[in-house]
Amino acid sequence: MLIVTGYIHVDPADLTQFLGDLQVLSVATRQRAGNISYDAAVADPEAGQLLISERWSDQSALSAHLGAIDTQAFVSRWQGHMQGDIRKYDASNERGLLEN
Repeated sequence: MLIVTGYIHVDPADLTQFLGDLQVLSVATRQRAGNISYDAAVADPEAGQLLISERWSDQSALSAHLGAIDTQAFVSRWQGHMQGDIRKYDASNERGLLEN
């Protein structure tokens, strides 16, 4: 499994439109093969900061998402209007929070 997480910043004046566009993308993304979860939360509305959290079954599923027409259109629309630090992690020992 891959975990994708980090922060995205947009101009606070653009936050409502960004969230609307992201919601549309999220609905489609959650239906994609290999998507386990795809979520964003506003961490600081005054700064336009969002926390991103995604889980994918494998790299091919993530790559298919990144190459999808709607993902590319979203990135193209917001490129230059968003900044972020998003990282990808390999997870090989998933278990419940209270399990050792």
